[in-house]
Amino acid sequence: MTVRNEDRATVTEDPAAEGPDGALEVWIDQELCTGDGICVQYAPEVFELDIDGLAYVKSADDELLQEPGATTPVPLPLLADVRDSAKECPGDCIHVRRVSDKVEVYGPDAG
Repeated sequence: MTVRNEDRATVTEDPAAEGPDGALEVWIDQELCTGDGICVQYAPEVFELDIDGLAYVKSADDELLQEPGATTPVPLPLLADVRDSAKECPGDCIHVRRVSDKVEVYGPDAG
């Protein structure tokens, strides 16, 4: 939902709303990952458990990204699933942030 304030600027309730700078990326802090696999259940296109039992993000080409801090874009059709993964993660290790300014919009450091 979008509303207008007195100075006519647009105010949006969803911090990840679409817009020119609305591209999002997601990463997992494996040091906090509990290996429950909830993220994989919500968004298997984005997350995968590796042989070490920890979750990782995947590239658009379905490649497992195992480098610490590796990020992958959040496809807009999967935004709700990725958001729910971050909210339900027992390890609080999933971070979703805007690409433009690196501000976390979902996850343990979201403001």
